Amino acid sequence: MTKLYSNKLHIFIFLLPALVLFCGVLIAPIGASAYYSFFDWSGIGAKTFIGFSNYKELFTSNSINFMRALRNSLLLAALSVFLQLPLALALALALGKRIKGERAFLSVYFMPVLISTVVIGQLWLKIYNPDYGVLNVFLRNIGLENLAHIWLGDKATALWAVFVPTLWQYVGYHMLLLYAGVKSVPPEIREAAMLDGATDGQVNRYIVIPYIKPIIRISVIFAVTGSLKSFDLIYVLTNGGPMHSTEVPSTLMISMLFLRNRYGMGSTIAVLLIILCFGFALLINAVFKEEK
Repeated sequence: MTKLYSNKLHIFIFLLPALVLFCGVLIAPIGASAYYSFFDWSGIGAKTFIGFSNYKELFTSNSINFMRALRNSLLLAALSVFLQLPLALALALALGKRIKGERAFLSVYFMPVLISTVVIGQLWLKIYNPDYGVLNVFLRNIGLENLAHIWLGDKATALWAVFVPTLWQYVGYHMLLLYAGVKSVPPEIREAAMLDGATDGQVNRYIVIPYIKPIIRISVIFAVTGSLKSFDLIYVLTNGGPMHSTEVPSTLMISMLFLRNRYGMGSTIAVLLIILCFGFALLINAVFKEEK
């Protein structure tokens, strides 16, 4: 019994530094944000306790437009799940067949993930430029100058134009996760199915995809929560404009904190983002658990 308690003490001592770091970096800031969300505070001076007024204003005030920002994030999440992930899965299944140059393709597809998001934003700003951008120049050169557009300056196209670089940057990340799952499928199962006359499509549908569902679940969680937290690329490309058409909760939070000096409201948005991310993660886990 003494040895058992001694082992537990040693385990606790070794885990203590990581526990302190976890609480200091994650738990404490979440608690501070939850605390400040109940106050009207400019960041300097005295705080005024207002209870849940910030939460109420966030959902009812037309000047904040939180519901539009949330709707934009949910649309980006839906596009990520139904466009980005199927594309990543198709690439992973194709590369999982041991094609020639497999490693080279993996490196090329994953390369955008390694590039700074700010650099990617500047790159796509040049592509979308209405005067000398590659996209408009290409359209003019093939006789489709009527389709040339101010892609990031039009409310109708800005959000879609923001999603394209997001898809381009992270499709390789999800592809690599799914590729690792595809390569973990036992080859003898594939061979047995092929001997029974199954086609490549049937093998993928009935063997590979069910086998890698845990990896697909992780990718769906990452895609949804990443869309809800999206900030840097949107900030570089549009800063939430034009006319708040690409506003997301993160850009709205930064606006509240540093432009309007409403630290209480900014903390409220941060708390709601945390709740949304955890809520969607639990929901996705429940959906995949039911399917299993």
